[in-house]
Amino acid sequence: MKNQNKENISLEVKQKKCSTCGSVFSCTNTETDGSCWCNSFPPIFQPDNSADCLCPDCLKKATIKKIDEYTAVLTPEEALHNKAKDLPKTLKQMEGVDYYMENGSLVFTSWYHLKRGYCCGNNCRHCPYENKK
Repeated sequence: MKNQNKENISLEVKQKKCSTCGSVFSCTNTETDGSCWCNSFPPIFQPDNSADCLCPDCLKKATIKKIDEYTAVLTPEEALHNKAKDLPKTLKQMEGVDYYMENGSLVFTSWYHLKRGYCCGNNCRHCPYENKK
């Protein structure tokens, strides 16, 4: 099915079945550049020919799990030369991936700091660049 939005960009809607949970979801090219919604996630997965797309919830969970596994073993020295800072920049910050809310405050994750590529010196809770005592 194809639709037209205000900017005259063709939108293609496909029904997909999540290869993790089995739920049916719409895969829609809704971004202004015609790309899929999943392109707003960090490009940290290798393509897998045996699995199809993941639904938004499963992709978010898988992304957070993969990032947590990566950051859990990263030393401050390795953080300086991490892979995240060299990935294509995402335009939107994603809750659970880049930050979470705690008592009404925004708390940036290690992933957010790694994407920035350096320590800001503000003694951030999840700073991967310094040893916390």
